[in-house]
Amino acid sequence: MFGLRDAAITRSDADRGHPDVADHSKSGTSAPATRSANRISKEGSARSHRPGARDIHDRKSKARSDESEGRLARDAAVEAVSLVLKDGKAFEDALASSADRAGLVGRDRAFARAIAASVLRYRGSLQTVIGNFLDKPLPRDTGRLEAIQLCAAVQLLVLKTPPHAAISIAVDQTRADRKARRFDKLTNAVLRRVSERGEAILGALDRQKHDIPDWMLSRWSKTYGAETARKIAQASLTEAALDLTLKDASTAEAWAANLGGHVLPTGSIRMRSGGRIEDLAGYPEGAWWVQDAAAALPAKLLGDVRGLDVADMCAAPGGKTAQLASLGARVVAVDQSAQRLARLNENLARLGLSAETVVADAAHWSPGRQFDAVLLDAPCTATGTMRRHPDILHLKRPQDVDQLTEIQRAILSAAARLLKPGGRLVYCTCSLEAEEGPAQFAAFLAANPNFSRLPIDPASIGALQDWITPDGDLRTLPHFFDEFEPGLKGMDGFYAAVARKNT
Repeated sequence: MFGLRDAAITRSDADRGHPDVADHSKSGTSAPATRSANRISKEGSARSHRPGARDIHDRKSKARSDESEGRLARDAAVEAVSLVLKDGKAFEDALASSADRAGLVGRDRAFARAIAASVLRYRGSLQTVIGNFLDKPLPRDTGRLEAIQLCAAVQLLVLKTPPHAAISIAVDQTRADRKARRFDKLTNAVLRRVSERGEAILGALDRQKHDIPDWMLSRWSKTYGAETARKIAQASLTEAALDLTLKDASTAEAWAANLGGHVLPTGSIRMRSGGRIEDLAGYPEGAWWVQDAAAALPAKLLGDVRGLDVADMCAAPGGKTAQLASLGARVVAVDQSAQRLARLNENLARLGLSAETVVADAAHWSPGRQFDAVLLDAPCTATGTMRRHPDILHLKRPQDVDQLTEIQRAILSAAARLLKPGGRLVYCTCSLEAEEGPAQFAAFLAANPNFSRLPIDPASIGALQDWITPDGDLRTLPHFFDEFEPGLKGMDGFYAAVARKNT
């Protein structure tokens, strides 16, 4: 028998049906305040309005309609969270699948994303809050019960949605799940307690301890020191701002004013996230594309690429391809995913840019010619992008680092063969792990004496001197741009290095 830990919660509390939750949580006002709210003033005279049966019926019908409309978005969020946590699916793919199945667009789709992404950022802390009201852990084979409770809890504690809607729909979702339905009353009672007391519990937790895997924090402490590791962790658990790269960099100030954004020192336009990208000015005519400020730096390290043949290896989703094409390069974009390259081509078409695309494994690609420059954004653990991809907190494992370094080594060797003598190679990853960044590049230089490292001039890319390592490479961290106000802070964690092929 599973029950609540809180001794003050009686069996009648746990057995109470979820319609009572809506009545219980509609308002915290007293009866006199409620009566006062029912009085309306017209032309200086107060008239008491007593709602009739039809008024009450209409209000209840509207409330049920509002909850029903939110049900589809909440169902999609639960499904997406379950696909990530139970099936190991990438968040973007999971959300697209669940939202498309539910037919979500616009605000509903954005709401589903907000719920699911917040759960993935807060999962450990939310589990701790929920656990405070359970006398023992729930069994494992309970369908989507965990996802249902997490999605409801994050609405109550983080997104601040109305309690009656979050709780009642969660109970309905529990009853609709064959394996979870026997926990409907318990879910109702637990979520009521989360609504009443959970905020204080959540506020007292060390989120880095509960929401960042121990192996990640340990690695970052070893590489960057304990203080910086905690800053990285804190920044990684916050939602990223929206950064845009312009097709014509000279129009940055004008577009920033148009969009209500800020021009970063690196040239990107930064805005608060939220809303539909497609609704922003400049999207239909292809004036810009979405790209984190840090991700926009490696392409700049190739210098003037006008008229040059450039290979963009592991190119999807295509931000760097677009940068190079907009700067006048003849780009060949290589990626092993035909689907991702199809999306890349769609984006290029919107932007009015062109590039040759090739579906191939970059480690074994043999085009029969060499290039003036090669940009390699290598496959990696992507631990520097968790602000945008919170599923990484749950999907990556320590052994992934070793597996991916082998892949990176093979692709780097292929990139070296593709480069003409005198050409420039940029190697980058969005990982915070040393093995995937500086250690990988140092090993490449040791194995290829015909390449020499080119120290990066921070001024040439709008970077700060602090972003340059002692070896002259670029290293950005998630807590950079911390001087900005909340919602505009941070950037992806990127490593990038440049080498010239001498012979």
